Amino acid sequence: MTLDTQGWTLAMMMATGLLMGGVFDGYRVVSHELRFPRWILPVLDIGYWLAAALAAFRILYASNNGEVRAYVYLGILIGICFYFLALSGTVIALVRWLIRATRAVIRFLLRCMDLLLIRPVIGIYRILRVLAGFLAVFSIFILKIVLQLLRPLAKLILWMIRPLTRPLLSWLQGMMIRWKVQETARRVSNGFIQAWKRLFRK
Repeated sequence: MTLDTQGWTLAMMMATGLLMGGVFDGYRVVSHELRFPRWILPVLDIGYWLAAALAAFRILYASNNGEVRAYVYLGILIGICFYFLALSGTVIALVRWLIRATRAVIRFLLRCMDLLLIRPVIGIYRILRVLAGFLAVFSIFILKIVLQLLRPLAKLILWMIRPLTRPLLSWLQGMMIRWKVQETARRVSNGFIQAWKRLFRK
């Protein structure tokens, strides 16, 4: 392995250490701000270290085809130490600011949705409900007035057609007498009553 390759690998491992520290602080701050359950933190820790190991190996493989040397661990350790000594506080503050900014944006969007969409829809629904109730009451009122106005006209029409309906009623009564409708209906009803009584006695 050439000196240039060793230098490049050392630099990549130092960058990997910086990245590992940043990701560790980031997920710790997020889990604290979002109040994850305590039982899930060990699971997150294990997942973090597995992901960090895979990322480190992938970077190592890209830099020197995966050859592990002592300076590889030294580079990762230097990167982690430098991160926690110089950059940890800044990254934590940045992550917290991003979380606050995200929450503020979400609250703003929800507020806009409430003002521009939800409240207008609710207001329109209430207005339509009031208008529907008013129209129903008004329609009933108008219908009553129309019926009151038409009642004399209806009485007049009935009085005028009464001479015409009397012969029709007389003719219908005569037809019923000829066909013995009443007697037939009486017989059918008596038969039904007798059958019901027999069935009930059994």
